Amino acid sequence: MTVLATEPTPEDADGLEPSRPKLIQILGPGLITGASDDDPSGIATYSQAGAQFGFGLGWVLVLCWPLMCAIQEISARIGRVTGRGVAGVIKQHYPNPVVYVLVTLLVTANTINLGADLGAMGAATKLLIGGPILVYVAGFGVLSLLLQVFVRYARYIKWLKWLTLSLFAYVGVAFVVHMPWATVGYHLVVPDISLKASYLTVVVAILGTTISPYLFFWQAEEEVEEVRGRDHAKPLERAPEQSKTEFRRIRVDTYLGMFFSNIVAIFIVITTAATLHAHGITNIQTSSQAALALKPIAGPFVFLVFALGIIGTGMLAVPVLAGSAAYAVGEAFGWHVGMGRRLARARGYYGVIALGFVVGVGLNFTRIDPIKALFWSAVINGVVAVPVMVMLMLLSRRRDVMGAFTLPRGLSIVGWLATAVMALAAVGMFATWGQ
Repeated sequence: MTVLATEPTPEDADGLEPSRPKLIQILGPGLITGASDDDPSGIATYSQAGAQFGFGLGWVLVLCWPLMCAIQEISARIGRVTGRGVAGVIKQHYPNPVVYVLVTLLVTANTINLGADLGAMGAATKLLIGGPILVYVAGFGVLSLLLQVFVRYARYIKWLKWLTLSLFAYVGVAFVVHMPWATVGYHLVVPDISLKASYLTVVVAILGTTISPYLFFWQAEEEVEEVRGRDHAKPLERAPEQSKTEFRRIRVDTYLGMFFSNIVAIFIVITTAATLHAHGITNIQTSSQAALALKPIAGPFVFLVFALGIIGTGMLAVPVLAGSAAYAVGEAFGWHVGMGRRLARARGYYGVIALGFVVGVGLNFTRIDPIKALFWSAVINGVVAVPVMVMLMLLSRRRDVMGAFTLPRGLSIVGWLATAVMALAAVGMFATWGQ
C-alpha cells in the first residue's frame, strides 16, 4: 500500500519541505491497475494480434499509452478528490437508471473475463503438469476468493505489487527468439492501417483490453482505499493542502504503471509476430494456445516462461476484475465497500466478489466456452468504455463534483482525445461488419 510520509519528521516540524517518498512507496494503484491489464485475456488478445497481423499493430499500443495515462489519471483524480469511486460519483449526480445500465454492462464483461482468465490459468497449469483443468480452475477460484476476503488489505496489496514482476517473463521471451528489431521499430511508429472488418475488430479488441472500464473503476476505488488506509489522509475536497503531493504521486504512479503495462503488451505482440506469424500460425484464440504453439518454434524454455506468466498474471488480474465489479455494484446500491473493511461490515460487497468467482468458475463447467468469449469480451469492453469515458470527462469538468480541482486543460484535451479514439474505433468496426 502506498505510504507518503504520514508521520511528522523533524523537517516537518521546522516548516520545511517533507522528505520525498521513495519510488517503491509511490507505486501502488497505478502500478497494480496497469499490470492487471495484461491478464490472460489481454495476453490472448495481444497474441492474436501478433499471430494474425505480425508487427503491423504495434503502433496501436504506442498510441494507447498517452491516452491510457490520461483516462486513468482522471479516474484516480475523481477518487482522490471526492473520496468516492466512479459508480458512487455517477450515482450522486445522474439518475439511477444511468448507473444501473453502466454497472450491468461492467459486471457482465468482468464476469466473462473472470471466467476466461480462470480457464486460461487452469489450461496453462495442465500444459505444465498435466491433470484436470476444471480442478485447477476451481482451485484458483477458491484461492483467489479466500485471499481477497480474509487477507488484510495492506498485506494483500503488497502481494499484488510483487505479482507484477511476473510480467517481466514476456519481456525476457522476446530476447530469446530471433527478433528483427529494425522492422519492429518501424511498425511501432508507422501505422499500417486497414479498413477490413477483421483488422478493425482486432484494433477495437486491443483498445478494449488496454483502455478497459474495469480499470477506471478499480483505480478510482483504490485511491479511496488509500485515503481510508493512511493516517491524516482525507479526500482533497476536504483537505486541499494535500493536493500538490497527491496529484504528483498519482501522476508518477499512473504513468509508470501504464508504461509498464503497454511495454509488456508490445513485447507479447512482437514475440508472437516473430514466431507464430512468421511460421504461418495465425489462428490463436487463447493465451494457452499461444504458449503451446510457441513450444516447437521457440523451444521449451519460451513455452515454460509464457505458461508460467499466464498463471502469475491471472493471480494478479482476477481480484481486480472481481473487486471492480463489487465496488461498482456496492456503490450503486449504497453499500459499504472496500477490501479494507471487515467481512461483517461489508457483506454485500464481499458477496458480489464471491458470486463473481462462483459464476466465473461455473462458466468453465458449462457448454458455454468462456475462452471463446474472451476475445469478444475485449471487444465489448471497447464499446462499453465509450459511454463510461464520456461520463468521466463530464464529471471531472464539473465544479460541483471536483470543486477547485477540475481538470487542467491539457489533461482534459488528451482525455477527450482518448474518448474520441475509442468511439471512432467502435464505429469503424460496426460500419465494416460483415464485409
